[in-house]
Amino acid sequence: MRTFFPACAVAAAVSLLLAPAAAPAFAADGDTYTVPIHQELPLTATSEGVENEATCSTIPDDQDGWHFVLPTNETDFVKLTVTFKPGGEQVITSFGPPSDKHAYVASEPGAELVSAVAEVKGGDVSWFNLSHTCPAESGSSESATPTPSGSSSASASASSSASASASATDSASTSASASTSASASATASTGSDLAETGADVGGIAIAAVLLLAAGGALVVLRRRKA
Repeated sequence: MRTFFPACAVAAAVSLLLAPAAAPAFAADGDTYTVPIHQELPLTATSEGVENEATCSTIPDDQDGWHFVLPTNETDFVKLTVTFKPGGEQVITSFGPPSDKHAYVASEPGAELVSAVAEVKGGDVSWFNLSHTCPAESGSSESATPTPSGSSSASASASSSASASASATDSASTSASASTSASASATASTGSDLAETGADVGGIAIAAVLLLAAGGALVVLRRRKA
């Protein structure tokens, strides 16, 4: 029994000596902790209540951009894990600008954010925020609507046809008017000529009757003389 108690005392002393050395290692691990996103998921870049901006750092315009931020300046992102549907999981370890309390993520246009968890260090926060999103542009639309090639041809053809028809109608009207005028003029001229000719024929007829009468008188005189 006498040898047992000293051995226990030695073991306890060793434990006490090791405890202070272990404490700093535990505190170093405690600098990093995990927090969830503050917003309720799922969300899309255009969901109601989500603030939209034109650009999200270097996120391309043809993708949805997501800007996450920590609520205090004393806390920084260490790792951000997000999951999109479609798109799957992304792990982000590079942050900023302007500091490591800002994180930017890209997703397919219209994708849903279904999960977001961050590993952070410093400060004492319970969550992180979705600051705003930058919805993908539909095209430089989604911006002027392209005109189908057929439409231009159809419009040009229709315009040409309409112009040709109008020209043909104008030409026909002009020709008809000219023809009518010419016919009227010809008729008027013919009537005038006939009127003048009628007067001449009357004079000739009278002269012929006189000549016939004179010829008859001469015949009678000759017979009497004979």
